[in-house]
Amino acid sequence: MSAIVSVAEARRSRVRLFIVTMLFLVTTVNYADRATLSIAGPALSKELHLYPIAMGYIFSAFGWSYVVAQVPGGWLLDRYGSRSVYAFSIMIWSLFTLLQGWVGFFSGATAVTVLFLLRLLVGFAEAPSFPANARIVAAWFPGNERGTASAFFNSGQYFATVIFAPLMGWIAHDFGWRYVFFVMGALGVVMGVFWIKTMYGPKEHPSINEAELDYISRGGALVDMDAPKNPKSDSKVADSGPRWDHIRQLLANRMMLGVYIGQYCINTLTYFFLTWFPVYLVKERGLSILQAGFVATLPALCGFIGGVLGGVISDAILRKTKSLTAARKIPIVGGMLLSMSIIACNYVDGQALVVGFMALAFFGKGIGALGWAVVSDTSPRQAGGVSGGLFNTFGNLSSITTPIIIGYILAATGSFNGALVFVGLNALMAAIAYLFIVGKIERVQLQAV
Repeated sequence: MSAIVSVAEARRSRVRLFIVTMLFLVTTVNYADRATLSIAGPALSKELHLYPIAMGYIFSAFGWSYVVAQVPGGWLLDRYGSRSVYAFSIMIWSLFTLLQGWVGFFSGATAVTVLFLLRLLVGFAEAPSFPANARIVAAWFPGNERGTASAFFNSGQYFATVIFAPLMGWIAHDFGWRYVFFVMGALGVVMGVFWIKTMYGPKEHPSINEAELDYISRGGALVDMDAPKNPKSDSKVADSGPRWDHIRQLLANRMMLGVYIGQYCINTLTYFFLTWFPVYLVKERGLSILQAGFVATLPALCGFIGGVLGGVISDAILRKTKSLTAARKIPIVGGMLLSMSIIACNYVDGQALVVGFMALAFFGKGIGALGWAVVSDTSPRQAGGVSGGLFNTFGNLSSITTPIIIGYILAATGSFNGALVFVGLNALMAAIAYLFIVGKIERVQLQAV
């Protein structure tokens, strides 16, 4: 019997591995485009005469629109499918990233206004990206592989810094900050073209075989999520789709509220790293822009390793215990407690120790960044995009609050010490949310209306 199983496994295609690799690459470009402003920020703020509070608001511009567009973006995904909506999203956010390079041709308040508006537009365009990632993982991966798949694509946020922070730092240093936006915007357009040429749902992909389709389907993958529907043959299917009552039911679910609160706190660490961290290295630790770009790679690399490891650990616990709750909560809570080591940076002077504690904090953050696996595990079948949109709405409120709060802390104290304590306490709150609010992790069953 085991020999028959082994032969079947050998004949099974591995298209889902290509799919998650594509998600990883797109997420890497996604986060690199978000981080362009933080790398260009020191030179840009000097040229445009921007002070910390003004920079805080500009950093937050992305978050305002990104949050507002989450639920509409999720609705578009549920209505039109992940492949086409995601492709359009990639192309548009890349165009607006490229256009930010032209801000330097304006001056004064005009330059600030144009930059703020372009960051808003990038946020609108990127809104469907992570809900789409979660939907695609739910469609392509069985439950026992979903944690690893989600952690792998999510680790692209750290890999973006490993690869692109030194590149963008070098570009800003040798060619000027404008070219950071030009290069990254052009790269995104190329990625968008590659996406539309290679991405399909499980039942439509030309390279998948029956063995793999059967394997992922039996394992709980939602292979019909984006399958073409025939309204004449099934009117109920034609009428199905996300509804306002689905949002109400999700918001009334205690488990989901705990997950939302946890993600808000986890993302506080993310947006400190994406916005103020290079500024911290330049202003507080005396590095050049070029040095900051290279130094930022070590914490990012540790976050990447932690991110992949967190998914592997989670799925290993799931296979051993058969408890989805334990499999997701143990890495999340442990990782968040480890992330509190960021506060230790306030008590050391050496640059090596500062970078070491930052690396440890982001290693923990990577291990605990399993929120999208939880979304894939819990989202109702008929509203996967809306569920991911709600999750990302709450999570990315921190993209608004984090840069602004830190800007005010800097203006009031002239130091990053309070900012690091603020970030560390958010890691603690994330652990508390998963321990005491979330409860049992299971797929939400929506009531018919």
